[in-house]
Amino acid sequence: MIEYLIFLAISTATFALFSLGLNLQWGFTGLINFGHIAFMTLGAYTTVLLSLQGVPLLISAIAGAVVASLLGLVIGLVTLRLREDYLAIVTIGTGELIRLVVNNQELPVGNTWVSGAFGVQSYPIPLLTPPNLWFRLVMIGLLTLLLAITVFSLWRWIRTAQKLRFADQTARVGTKGEFTTRLVVGGVLGLLATAIYISGVITLYNYIPKAGLMLLSLLVLAFVFWRLEYLVRSPWGRVLKAIREDEEVPKAVGKNVFWYKLQSLMLGGAIAGVAGAFFAWQISAIYPDNFQPQLTFDAWIMVILGGSGNNVGTILGAVIYFAYDAITREVLPIIIPLDQARLGAFRIMVIGLILMVLMIWRPQGILGKKEELTLGK
Repeated sequence: MIEYLIFLAISTATFALFSLGLNLQWGFTGLINFGHIAFMTLGAYTTVLLSLQGVPLLISAIAGAVVASLLGLVIGLVTLRLREDYLAIVTIGTGELIRLVVNNQELPVGNTWVSGAFGVQSYPIPLLTPPNLWFRLVMIGLLTLLLAITVFSLWRWIRTAQKLRFADQTARVGTKGEFTTRLVVGGVLGLLATAIYISGVITLYNYIPKAGLMLLSLLVLAFVFWRLEYLVRSPWGRVLKAIREDEEVPKAVGKNVFWYKLQSLMLGGAIAGVAGAFFAWQISAIYPDNFQPQLTFDAWIMVILGGSGNNVGTILGAVIYFAYDAITREVLPIIIPLDQARLGAFRIMVIGLILMVLMIWRPQGILGKKEELTLGK
């Protein structure tokens, strides 16, 4: 049970990173990207192939992010001056193109060349060797610090809504609803963080490699989230929001809209490339079929579910998605006697129904702001 919780924590952190990149592109800038998996694919394969050539893992992962951002540069230079639907078409085509190229090309694995269809296995993974007791205690200390920062941030996030509730007497209903939503979401995330912390302490002390990978993925997620929150609240982020709403307005005040869009596409791609490295490290063997277009639409579900244009909402969407996946995978076979193929289709159908109900009841997502809604424009 503890090891399964560690697995879920790594998966959630990885796809929260992946979705944060998409949220930057779509939620904050309004760029329609249906081929986000292309950035993850390049990040994963670049990281793995470089590490097999003896390049340190940190440098390999950074190189994967750089290559993914360069893909964003190429796509942006070709499409961003055209209509938005061209970007959607090009990105989904690029994602499939890269997967098919990897599947049909030979890859440099160590000192030999191997067909991409056979996949890549036996590559270096971070923190695979059990560290000594002192280093394990340092890792537990980092996890404790991360929990403390998370709980404090959630408490401050809830307090902000509470202050607005008491300060804004003219819109008490709206602010009260937001306070209640934040209270419930903060409580759930706090409980999950505590459960992950307890499991992490146990598995770090009695060391298993996945525990080290979990800690690393959570630290990277926390760092990326922190810097993204700073960026989207800066003048740069406000220009992105202006582009999302009506790009003619920032153009009128002298902003280079094309350059801002290009930066957003490249940065979102780089974040997805880092997620690709963690994805490869978690599954320990990568094949082209691991990078199906479905993963892009999973990320869209997470962004829409949590609320586009909201980084906390994106992380919440990833948590809900993987909680739903885990619960239905274990519980549904007991309730509904279906074979595996039909059960999988039924689970997808249910989450589609949930999304339809959400779009009717709360189209901005759980934490999204209705006044910033861009869907349907």
